[in-house]
Amino acid sequence: NLVVSSQGAVRPRTETTLVSEVGGKVVAVSENFVAGGFFRAGDVLLQIDPSDYETAVKRAQAALASRQAKLADEQARATQAEKDWRNLGRQGNPPDLVLRKPQLADAQANVLAAEADLEKARRDLERTAISVPYDGLLSEKRVDVGQFVSPGTQLGVSFAVDSAEIRLPLSSSDLAFLDLPRATDKQPEDYPEVSLQAEVAGMTKTWAARLIRTEGVLDANSRVLYAVAEVRDPYGLLGESTQDELRMGTFVRAAIEGRFVDNVVVLPRFVLSNDNTVLVANDERELEVREVQVARAEPREVYLSGGVKAGELVITTNMDAPIPGTRLLISGDSATADTTAATVQDANGSGS
Repeated sequence: NLVVSSQGAVRPRTETTLVSEVGGKVVAVSENFVAGGFFRAGDVLLQIDPSDYETAVKRAQAALASRQAKLADEQARATQAEKDWRNLGRQGNPPDLVLRKPQLADAQANVLAAEADLEKARRDLERTAISVPYDGLLSEKRVDVGQFVSPGTQLGVSFAVDSAEIRLPLSSSDLAFLDLPRATDKQPEDYPEVSLQAEVAGMTKTWAARLIRTEGVLDANSRVLYAVAEVRDPYGLLGESTQDELRMGTFVRAAIEGRFVDNVVVLPRFVLSNDNTVLVANDERELEVREVQVARAEPREVYLSGGVKAGELVITTNMDAPIPGTRLLISGDSATADTTAATVQDANGSGS
């Protein structure tokens, strides 16, 4: 299979700016409410003083009880009014005013309003405890204990650690060698594999990812299509991954699994000259300058569709002035050889 190269920065799939929905003094923060702190879904990260909101709940409960009592009184009055109407021997249905229907409707409406007020008071009380519905990390902390916050105050920024994404720009020539996922592809095995690499603490680290979707439109300025690769459990905090930690913001190189192409050989990129030629050692160990057909060039590899065959030896030693017909000593043929060569392989990794 061909490989398509790209690059991008790691970012969270889900990121949240924590905003206060109620006002009050911050009375407590979690020990994990610090930049880099890990928390579980539903953990209380920050507590706003709930005293006034607890009082509001009690007032709303009292108001509801009072209005329910008034409704019960009106219902009793309406029942008694109907009995009085019948006891007087009057025929037909009593009018609405006699049955106190307007007063009864008003009392019922007051109960509904009181129930709504109680629900709002309870919601406001719940909103004094700040939490998020996912396992995650805090990336920014913007308030602390003792600070007064108003509705709309930004408290911090958090992100989920279940998944990381990398936006990978792809040119139109890249797209010709890729089978990109469609909106109807729901199974992970349908997604192309992606190998990610980055330099971390002086070492090259590698991560396995999947290309899960494209953004669907070409960028208006660069005319590239962005594909999105996903790494599950990038921090290894959820027990779903055994890979090295992949931190948000890391810039990675991506090698995307491309389409299978027949009759293509792969060579290191540096053996290809600017005039699309390579140096080949023929069966007599003589130098040949061979013109090749390039199917695709990547930063580290080149895929050739013609000019060399699998099993031939391509010179990898730098030669300043190669002269066709020059006799060559190939490393492995002689202990004194000063020329190295690579055996041509097809795109499946086999030689002839």
